[in-house]
Amino acid sequence: MLVTMKELLDKAHIGGYAVAAPNVWDEFSIVASLKAAEELNAPIILDYNKIMSDDIMRFGKIAIMLSESAKVPVAINLDHGRSYDICLQAIRAGFTSVMIDSSTLPYEENVKEVKEVTEIAKRLGVTVEAELGHVGQGSNYALDGVNALTDPMEAVRFVEETGIDALAVAVGTAHGAYKGTPHIDFERLKELRKSVSIPLVLHGGSSTGDDLLNKAVECGICKVNLSTDLLVAGTETFNECMKDEKMGVMFFAQQAFIEGFKEKLCHYIKIFMSDNKA
Repeated sequence: MLVTMKELLDKAHIGGYAVAAPNVWDEFSIVASLKAAEELNAPIILDYNKIMSDDIMRFGKIAIMLSESAKVPVAINLDHGRSYDICLQAIRAGFTSVMIDSSTLPYEENVKEVKEVTEIAKRLGVTVEAELGHVGQGSNYALDGVNALTDPMEAVRFVEETGIDALAVAVGTAHGAYKGTPHIDFERLKELRKSVSIPLVLHGGSSTGDDLLNKAVECGICKVNLSTDLLVAGTETFNECMKDEKMGVMFFAQQAFIEGFKEKLCHYIKIFMSDNKA
């Protein structure tokens, strides 16, 4: 069933678990995500990023059709929307949530751009996520992992001024594969959890480590974004299938991709403690 992200995250906030948000871009990645969620009776958030697929309207039609027939609650979210126009496209495509990411801008400009999206989204019943601080790239983790971490007191002000429903925080994770050992500032995360009343989001879940992710959830994270690990898992099973002379046809390889992606996502859903929370 299709729901808003706010509905899912508010329940996670109260229940002490996190909802997995896999990056999806086509029918196969969506099906893999829904299979994992249904297998474990877990809520799920389908995160769409225009970097992976540029046809947002086509994606929206596919995602809505599959989500409405799912046996578990599903939200469709625009990940890292870089402008008001892109967020508006997602809303028009039927997304139930958008992330407006202006985190690289100065504070006042970030607030201004987020408020513009929040004003229209709230009128239409669409959830809004935004980022304060900045989650960088794992390939540059020596710098990005420690720069621009979220300030708890600034976060309180940001939430009040923008009216967002969920806050993506920078506490030491990074996007993509890490060069270096990931470290999460749990004291900062605990302070954010005490200071901010809305659900907190962790970007850069892949390769962070099961123990760190589980502790982050225990410290208040309600949504964890995943991409690289799921794509790698699906690609590995796809490639193995293509090597098999008996199985090496596209249909079976696509099914193998779905299975590899699904199994990795199931692993993370258990780490986030959202199994049997649908």
